[in-house]
Amino acid sequence: MAKKIDGKAFAVSLRERVGKAVAQLQQDHGLVPGLAVVLVGEDPASQVYVRNKGKQTLEAGMRSFEHKLSDATSETELLVLIDQLNADPDVHGILVQLPLPDQIDSHAVINAINPDKDVDGFHLINVGRLSTGAPGLVPCTPLGCLTLLKDELGDLSGKNAVVVGRSNIVGKPMASLLLAESCTVTIAHSRTKDLADVCRGADILVAAVGRPEMIPGEWVKPGATVIDVGINRVEGAEGKTRLVGDVDYASVEAVAGAVTPVPGGVGPMTIACLLRNTVQAACAANGISFDLD
Repeated sequence: MAKKIDGKAFAVSLRERVGKAVAQLQQDHGLVPGLAVVLVGEDPASQVYVRNKGKQTLEAGMRSFEHKLSDATSETELLVLIDQLNADPDVHGILVQLPLPDQIDSHAVINAINPDKDVDGFHLINVGRLSTGAPGLVPCTPLGCLTLLKDELGDLSGKNAVVVGRSNIVGKPMASLLLAESCTVTIAHSRTKDLADVCRGADILVAAVGRPEMIPGEWVKPGATVIDVGINRVEGAEGKTRLVGDVDYASVEAVAGAVTPVPGGVGPMTIACLLRNTVQAACAANGISFDLD
């Protein structure tokens, strides 16, 4: 029976460390990190995410700047706001909640953010920094995955890692992070031939493909560490919905050495790493050394 990797508990610990770092920054340098979150439209899931981000930002002792815009907002109006936030010295991190309405080009918006304030790590400059091993802000979900892996396994050097999924948000940055840890990395996806065999070769298997319970236990190497990034809502009993990941937890749990559950695995780590990135950005902007690990 696999060990359950408790991302929820780890995220609580990480947020506590962030809070202590924020208190120390304020005491030693008079610096209070600030995070600006921009929400365009009325998407219910996005509203919940933004509310949680604001709450946890304040709990960590940071400043929270929320900008809620109507779904009729133009791309030009949004870019004007981003310019203002780029120029605001009290704002160290900027996050524009995705998805954006159809009239707005999300790539143009993301790349308008000052890369040193891009706490989502999606700006092309930060993508380049990550892929070349230069210091920069790293996407929060892959960073959370890596943090859990290093806590569970320690040194990752030499391990075979398979990332199922090639998105810009998770799959590609996850592969870059694992390469930086000296893993041997394979990026697999829906068109990979013999996907089951590829997965079975993994000491570390990261599932980020967005398909409910796609990966069964028979695809998992005995003793492997499995990180399930998927969050899928499916029909449950009595017409109610339930959340499941990209792996079939029951069958994978019987084979793997350790596995993240859904919910309570990777999900809570995302906001915790967002707060961490904001503190990192604030320190960098003020020439202060930063080490939370």
